[in-house]
Amino acid sequence: MDFLPRLEVGEWVEVIADWLNRNADWFFSAIVFLIGQLIDGIYWVISLPPSWLFIILIAIATYLLNRGKWGLVAFVTIGLVFIDSLNFWNGMLDTLSIVLSAGVISVILGVPLGIWMAKKDSVEAFFKPILDFMQTMPAFVYLIPAVTFFGVGMVPGVVASVIFAMPPTVRMTNLGIRQVSTELIEASEAFGSTSTQKLFKVQLPLAKGTIMAGINQTVMLALSMVVIAAMIGASGIGRDVYRAVGQNDIGAGFESGIAIVIVAIILDRLTQSFNKKQEVRG
Repeated sequence: MDFLPRLEVGEWVEVIADWLNRNADWFFSAIVFLIGQLIDGIYWVISLPPSWLFIILIAIATYLLNRGKWGLVAFVTIGLVFIDSLNFWNGMLDTLSIVLSAGVISVILGVPLGIWMAKKDSVEAFFKPILDFMQTMPAFVYLIPAVTFFGVGMVPGVVASVIFAMPPTVRMTNLGIRQVSTELIEASEAFGSTSTQKLFKVQLPLAKGTIMAGINQTVMLALSMVVIAAMIGASGIGRDVYRAVGQNDIGAGFESGIAIVIVAIILDRLTQSFNKKQEVRG
């Protein structure tokens, strides 16, 4: 026998969602438009060069960021040629559009939030449980509100990716700023630095490595969402993986899966190399 009445939490959530759909449709439509423009803009840029020129440009960028590491340059070049040979090139561009869009939005929202958390302990105490909730919630659950408020397609895929992938950027920004030596902060204050000067000339430059590590994790988490986002209509290589799973096609699943792995390794190495390059300059 149940001694406690059942809490109808699901019904309460449905009532709130219906109210938001009726009264805040203009807000969600504006977000769909803005994110759609961002996705289209990124896709337009990365699809301008033909595949062979894109591969050459990425190989050159890899060499400039990793002088002397010819093995990495060879891997990047061979990996992109392999993806092109499997006819996944357009799918890879769609995947990159989703990942880069989610990464850009995560940085725009996450870095200022991390700075705010580092400045005020009360803000950190408020947002920490929310970030824990965002990271521990199963990724599939994010698809439900994404579809409810943003429909199907690329945009809800980006929204779900942002929610799932943004916490590392916020946490690492907060951590990096808090780890800046108090002696350096006191020295900057002794020289009459304002709060803005102290932030942009002392704290952010010294925390850059930690912040970039968080951005790297965010990009990787966003890429891990591409297969899940395919379930709500997002295009890309994830759609090929999802189709292969539905058809129990081992060969197609392996091909699309290895293509995603190659893209993940390339993005990881390039972001890490960029971070190391910035640290050397610093």
